[in-house]
Amino acid sequence: MVDYEVTVYTGDRINATTVNPVHIKLVGTDGESDRTWLKSLIIFRGAVSTYTVSCPKSLGQLVLIELDKRRFLILPGDAWFPNKVEVKSPENNIYTFPIYCWINDEETHRFREGKALRIFDESNSLGQYSREQELSQRSVDYGWDLYAPGVPYTIKADGPLSLPDKVQFSFTKSTEFAFTATTGLVELQIKGLADNQENWENLDDINDVFHNKDTPLSDYVEEHWEEDWLFAYQYLNGTHPTLIQRCKTLPDNFPVTDDMISMPDGSNLTQELNQGNIYLCNYKNLDGMTANTVQGVQQYLMAPLVLLHKRPDDKLMPIAIQLKQTPAEDNPIFLPTDSKYDWLTAKIFVRSADFSEHQLNAHLLRTHLLAEVFAVSLLRNLPMVHPLHKLLVPHTRYTLQINELARERLIGPTGVFTLFAATGGETLLKVLARSLSAITYRSLCIPEDIADRDMQDVPNFYYRDDGLQLWNIMFKFVQGIIQYYYKSDNEVQRDSELQTWVGDIFEHGFLSHPQSGIPQSFTTVPELIKFATMVMFTSSCQHAAVNSGQYDYGGWMPNCPPTLQRPPPTKKGTTSEATMLQTLPPINVTAQGMATVWLLSRQSSDFVPLGHYPEDHFSEEIPCKLQKDFKAELDMLSNAINDRNKDLEIPYTYLDPKNVENSVAI
Repeated sequence: MVDYEVTVYTGDRINATTVNPVHIKLVGTDGESDRTWLKSLIIFRGAVSTYTVSCPKSLGQLVLIELDKRRFLILPGDAWFPNKVEVKSPENNIYTFPIYCWINDEETHRFREGKALRIFDESNSLGQYSREQELSQRSVDYGWDLYAPGVPYTIKADGPLSLPDKVQFSFTKSTEFAFTATTGLVELQIKGLADNQENWENLDDINDVFHNKDTPLSDYVEEHWEEDWLFAYQYLNGTHPTLIQRCKTLPDNFPVTDDMISMPDGSNLTQELNQGNIYLCNYKNLDGMTANTVQGVQQYLMAPLVLLHKRPDDKLMPIAIQLKQTPAEDNPIFLPTDSKYDWLTAKIFVRSADFSEHQLNAHLLRTHLLAEVFAVSLLRNLPMVHPLHKLLVPHTRYTLQINELARERLIGPTGVFTLFAATGGETLLKVLARSLSAITYRSLCIPEDIADRDMQDVPNFYYRDDGLQLWNIMFKFVQGIIQYYYKSDNEVQRDSELQTWVGDIFEHGFLSHPQSGIPQSFTTVPELIKFATMVMFTSSCQHAAVNSGQYDYGGWMPNCPPTLQRPPPTKKGTTSEATMLQTLPPINVTAQGMATVWLLSRQSSDFVPLGHYPEDHFSEEIPCKLQKDFKAELDMLSNAINDRNKDLEIPYTYLDPKNVENSVAI
């Protein structure tokens, strides 16, 4: 007889304990053990328990283990969360089997040894069979669903709690999320704000909505929101830093002339255009979209064009605003030299348009929905033993459930966005479809996106500075992992699972639009490295950039109105403080919007920062070292960002690696 030493690591999470008997079977190249009871009356959360499995002879190289948990007599069935199993063979070899999932049924579950294997590496029929069975079950558990024509497919589910246990929130995350949402709504009810449809009588009253939930930056925005420099600054370092682009030639539908604009130092608009000092923000994506009806009142949504100037002191300032795409007598070009409320009202309409474009395109589509597509395709097509699954699965954590919650509570028939935002309801789907049809692979890769927008040298662009450094660090890490497993282009081409994965993304995420530039297959190692980097960056860094500052900049509603209830001025000199207050959303709409952005900006206590891997999916020495090096480089970048921020009036913290979550989890 020979003995195998089996060590079971149970997750240190709430409800991970089991009182049900657990059995294991070891399967190797030369045989398999008997199904053996791990003789514990209770396996506690966080426990590290060691057992002996005896066999008549050596099993050879271990290929997989089988685990099952059965109810015993009158004991209730329960869930168990093992992290991993380590097996020491009679030959003193150590095998690690990553698990990291709930086992709450009485089925037999197979788990592969931790060494990553591509499909053409499978030389053992048992391993191949296990691989096929795993993907067969995954195709059932993670089906595609057509949410609406023209938008990315979603996970097929009947609500958040119908998702497989493996991808649901932890108990901690669920409890905190529910508590945060409930306390916000209860506070609104107590203050009598949730159902108050009256207009604001003065701006100071808005302070009372969430006065105790202010952040230093939301207070700062409240104080300075009317100032032109902060209006412009948000295009660089606010929640929507992906719209602005350098402008060398004015669009034909934006007839700003030299005599309209006052420039310092005797310059003029034409000269500044030629010198590359003019920037454009164009909301053409919203053109022709019908605004929502909120509480029986027709709302208004513009598709503005905004011109910005980089002054000699390197400060960016707005110099012209046109609120609709088509020039006309009743569509004036507003200027900083106009009356206070003409100019301020124009900026409010821009900020409201920016709310819609940011939330639907930059945030919902380009991070949440694409991250969901990446996650579903990964779970359907790449088994746990695949190197790309090991690399990317940490960046799928909680994404499916947070998106199901969004479809239920934000953009569903009774969702906050549907009921209270200018682009709620049918318009939301139209904006998403138009946005997806225009999306490009280059725009999802920050080095190319910055270059295409010609934003390489604009000063004080911290999103660009931090984002490019994160991309480069991430690219180096991904390159190291992929080149360890794929030594040639031929190996990439031979990996049928890899090809199915990217083909599934092209079909269900980008609706097979070739103009997007999204690869339909991989032919080279560099193609795979770039694509995997984009997936990881989108699901972590890009989401942090467009999500984390929502309450900082939207906690003061006039800076980010979710809707507006009066039409824009059709000629100058017709605005006042009273008309501005009548244009802003009413009290209950304001309260609902602020409660939502507050909820979506909260960090959970089980937040996992970028570069932290609490689950050991890799077991080989080199990939594990690459993970440590990745974290070390991120720590260095974090220190550099903190040093820079000490000298900034508004610290840019959203892409500090310590503040970037590994996945789209909120």
